[in-house]
Amino acid sequence: MILATLGFGTFAGSATSQQKQAISATVTGNDQKVGFRAMVMKQAIEYDLAGSAKNDKDEIVEFTLQGDADRIDAALAAIREGTKKSSNIGVSTVAAAVNPNLSTFTVVDWTSTSRNITTPYTLVFKLRADDSVITKKDAKDAWHDILKTTLKGEDLKKLGDDD
Repeated sequence: MILATLGFGTFAGSATSQQKQAISATVTGNDQKVGFRAMVMKQAIEYDLAGSAKNDKDEIVEFTLQGDADRIDAALAAIREGTKKSSNIGVSTVAAAVNPNLSTFTVVDWTSTSRNITTPYTLVFKLRADDSVITKKDAKDAWHDILKTTLKGEDLKKLGDDD
């Protein structure tokens, strides 16, 4: 069983005058070794959201999202669906304070069971300057680019064109 924590908070006065929210979430269900944190990051990339995702010491997935409220809601809807390999996913959210200086989404200590990548990597997505929403395909391409620029040595060779 895995848990993740999301929180909400509001911040008025961003460069685009959008109101920002931040959430912290707890995920329950079969969310380990199924690409769950990667899927959360792909949602952050698609919707241009800041935050982070990690497994805590008890292998509980914790993540935060920060940005436009409607985009967070759209990302959460997809996250609640889970991945092809996950099951019985539940996501509990709570409000969190907005960090006006946060400009990245980070997956801490990412590994991949399906690719046999056991070295933990920190994967970082930098928010787009134009604050745009992109397609799922473009988000997947951006995810792949992050992997290609982060992974090293033999791990890099384990990536396929469709990762």
